[in-house]
Amino acid sequence: MSLAQQRGGTLTVGLSYDIDTLNVYSTGYLGDVQATVAEGLLAPNEKAKYVPVLATTVPTIKNGGIKVAADNKSMVITYKLRPNVKWSDGQPFTSADVKFTWDAVKDPKFIAESKDGTEDIASIDTPNPLTVVVNYKRVAPDFASTLFTFGILPKHTLEGKDLNTDNYNQMPLGTGPFKVTQYVKGQYVVLERNPYYWRKDKAGVQLPYLDKMIFKIIPDSNTLVTQLKSGEIQMATSVPYSQVPQLASQSGLSIVKNPVLSWQHLDFNLKGPAAFRDVNVRKAFAYALDKSTVSKALGGYPVPINTVVVPVFSYSNKNVPKYPYDLAKAKQLLDAAGYKPGADGIRVKDGVRMSYNIMVQAGRSTDEDAEQVIIAQMKALGVELKPDNKSGVAFRDARYKGGYDLFYSGWITSADPSYSVFFGSKGPNNGQGYSNPKIDALLATADSTLDPTVRTKALRDFQTLLMQDLPSIPVATNPSIIVVTDKLGGFVSNPTNMTNFVNTSGWYLKK
Repeated sequence: MSLAQQRGGTLTVGLSYDIDTLNVYSTGYLGDVQATVAEGLLAPNEKAKYVPVLATTVPTIKNGGIKVAADNKSMVITYKLRPNVKWSDGQPFTSADVKFTWDAVKDPKFIAESKDGTEDIASIDTPNPLTVVVNYKRVAPDFASTLFTFGILPKHTLEGKDLNTDNYNQMPLGTGPFKVTQYVKGQYVVLERNPYYWRKDKAGVQLPYLDKMIFKIIPDSNTLVTQLKSGEIQMATSVPYSQVPQLASQSGLSIVKNPVLSWQHLDFNLKGPAAFRDVNVRKAFAYALDKSTVSKALGGYPVPINTVVVPVFSYSNKNVPKYPYDLAKAKQLLDAAGYKPGADGIRVKDGVRMSYNIMVQAGRSTDEDAEQVIIAQMKALGVELKPDNKSGVAFRDARYKGGYDLFYSGWITSADPSYSVFFGSKGPNNGQGYSNPKIDALLATADSTLDPTVRTKALRDFQTLLMQDLPSIPVATNPSIIVVTDKLGGFVSNPTNMTNFVNTSGWYLKK
């Protein structure tokens, strides 16, 4: 295939959610569109290994990029930046932009979805335009999965601006292969080739190959499928399992199964119903939940799991306490805890019925289908669950603040996750109010060592303890289903929270 054939064309992608902002640090969703515009110093590839992007190498102890202090309480990371990189307005990208990104994201006035990594840094030095020296207050093994991976912010257009209200949130400026030329909220985003993009292919041709990408916002999964069939969109990255059979037979489309670094979980709000503070009640729920039935209801795609650390990671613990489906055992636990079936079959203790709200993200049909299975299984135990599903900002608020009794959803992690964000007493994603000082200590160890043996032991012990406490029931790891036109070349799926759009520059449409 000649290079001339590869260049040009427009790829239209269907997004199953409405975008809240195009600022990668503010969005409550995965930054699909943002990943085509904003680039970080590093990024995870399809094998969940970090590779250099705006930096020339991934810093390690071996290559001298990481220096740990003699007392093992701090470290210094030096990034060498790629020369001749420009922003999409033609201005040069320098070390000043990296330092500005840290300053801007950590600013208390800026309302960010995540400020992970900002508080670990004491200061940043920029000895020259292509060198960044990051002085860490602690040894931070997760440095690659936090701040500078999601994207660098342009100092020359954002300095002195209010990042909460600036036009950057609608029309972000980046060093990535594409630039936003039009954004109509709730409808679509149009991206065009960044004329200053730094990356070239092996033949020296400037990337990206595509002229344009259009992201259409299509929250209704039936409409998404219809538009994939008609060719109005050529790609969708989170197609509901129930829709796969009708797309599999469609000529011109390919189905890609992406083994995402995610786990589905059923969380108890420990600040909510008193019953959930009894570990035996939580264990009863676990024994009454048949994970294989949940998987079957979703086309058999989800893989049941017994721990929150997905099996792809070497420190996933196979020897955690397990709760195989056993309805009789579940009933015995509730009987012993004093919850007896009432006249209507729903269990009661001290006049309080075991009737609770369960929340999933409204419109996520895969989660809504799983929710129905869980409701039926808990009814067999004598527990009434009523759907209280939310979307948009209401869902996000409830998720992070604990506005639910029970919550079924999924977390997707980076290639190098920190579990303290989910299960640490002060974890930003710990809306359920779980707190265990022993777990905090184990996670603090895991989050502050570069020694793989020490880290593995801490993380395995954490999983054992978590599954004894059971604040959250891990249900399955769910692959995502990507449907894409056969004409798209150069596409490889990405299993991390950096999304499938983290490297779009080499994608091309076959003529």
